[in-house]
Amino acid sequence: MKRRAFMASGAVTALAAPTIARATTSTLKHIPISDPTSLDPVWTTGDPTRNFSLAVYDTLYGNDASFTPQPQMAAGHTLSADKRTWTITLRDGLKFHDNAPVTAADCVASLRRWIQVDPFGVIVARYVDSFAAPNDKTLVIRLKQPFALIPTALALYSSCIMPAHQVPANPRDQITTAIGSGPFVYKASERVPGAKVVFEKFAGYVPRSSGTPSFMAGPKVAHFDRVEWTVITDSATSAAALESGEQDWWAFPDIDLLATLRATGKIRTRITDVTGEVGCLRFNWLYPPFDKPEIRRLVLRAMNQKEVMAAVAGSEPSIIKTDVGLFVPGTPMASTTGVAVTHGVKDPASLKPELEKAGYKGEKITVLVGANIPIINSEGLVAVDVLKKMGFNVELDELDFGTVIQRRASQKPPAQGGWNIFFTFLGGIGNIMPLANPAIEGNGRKAWYGWPTMPAMDKLATDWMNAPDVAAQQKICEQMQHLLWQDVPYVPLGMYQQPTAYRTYLKDIRMGFPQMYGVRRV
Repeated sequence: MKRRAFMASGAVTALAAPTIARATTSTLKHIPISDPTSLDPVWTTGDPTRNFSLAVYDTLYGNDASFTPQPQMAAGHTLSADKRTWTITLRDGLKFHDNAPVTAADCVASLRRWIQVDPFGVIVARYVDSFAAPNDKTLVIRLKQPFALIPTALALYSSCIMPAHQVPANPRDQITTAIGSGPFVYKASERVPGAKVVFEKFAGYVPRSSGTPSFMAGPKVAHFDRVEWTVITDSATSAAALESGEQDWWAFPDIDLLATLRATGKIRTRITDVTGEVGCLRFNWLYPPFDKPEIRRLVLRAMNQKEVMAAVAGSEPSIIKTDVGLFVPGTPMASTTGVAVTHGVKDPASLKPELEKAGYKGEKITVLVGANIPIINSEGLVAVDVLKKMGFNVELDELDFGTVIQRRASQKPPAQGGWNIFFTFLGGIGNIMPLANPAIEGNGRKAWYGWPTMPAMDKLATDWMNAPDVAAQQKICEQMQHLLWQDVPYVPLGMYQQPTAYRTYLKDIRMGFPQMYGVRRV
């Protein structure tokens, strides 16, 4: 690729630095993966919104680096003898950014919405009988039957707590303001859509007095008075800004630029998110042709994970993994069941007769590619080329990823602003356990974007929650992977582990997703 040749040449170091105000010790300058077009972590699973939410909101529990939930907003909990009543006590000093105290009633309102919208929350809803707030400091969750994963559920970033008055009456409506109780206040007055997001340290935030800082758990201490996210859509410009010191931290650097960045001696590249990034070709089940499982299975057979990942991260082969099914290879729930299908076919055009037999009539398919994100652009263009060779009539919409996040939520027909396929990367703990993987939720129009109907997959997810031990869970995950290849809610396109890049004067960047708290300049 010409882009690879140019970046590898080191020419990026000769580029003129962008005109961005130089970083100071009291301001953290950060280049996000893209603009967070949505401020609502319940409404979307988009990484930019997730990272935004980690600065602004807080959760009752937080996962540490071993993915063990620890109390966060909660001081602790008790569990009844029959294991059906969880009583959670809020810790002292919790305030929202408008200085109103956080109450249990706010938790009730937030969680009632969360269990109606979030993929994991929807599963939790099957167990919940009621939420109650007998007083301002006490949240009571009564269950229909025992469910041991309550802390795991309440440690997800999407289960964040908002003021009750901010929670929309229609749970699926998107919030347009962001009032949280986290370490940073979102400065709406300084927002420049598509270009800039600003946070200020919340003077009223009281970090936990105990615990070890680890991933999203433990004390969250803001060492910067101000955090500025500058959205830079050009990778070379981002690299030049980081190298000159005009930016401190680049969340998702272009893989092709890692060697050049490291060579400066002033920039560290490091893998902080061990769950990795799984390439995802996502189908819309609501409209032809991908309402037909036979056609989805043909697309699965055509895709070669090695070819896709070579385009995504070929300059750093050590970070690539293939033979990827539902979960990251080598993790406890991963399975090798059926992974040979991910090797693709030598000649995608040979599938044309089967495609016609399966019912494809040559209709146009609308494919969304987030062109401003190099990894998504690369996976998308390789996969689109395969689709065309198979005989699909492809209409390619190359958009910024923020627009993809908005558009993929539309259930309208493709000809009316909807879509047939979009590309993304699946990340987080959904890559190592089923309940947090939105792409395998199967409750139709209430499911994640693509809206598959897979009652058998939903049943297996429930069985996994109730399994008596790890061995039983692993057996269930084998069955889930078999269903993945049979029903094909999405095509796994391989995976890689995305490094982050930052100036060496930054210390204590946490493992996991980009988090603005804890980071220090020394």
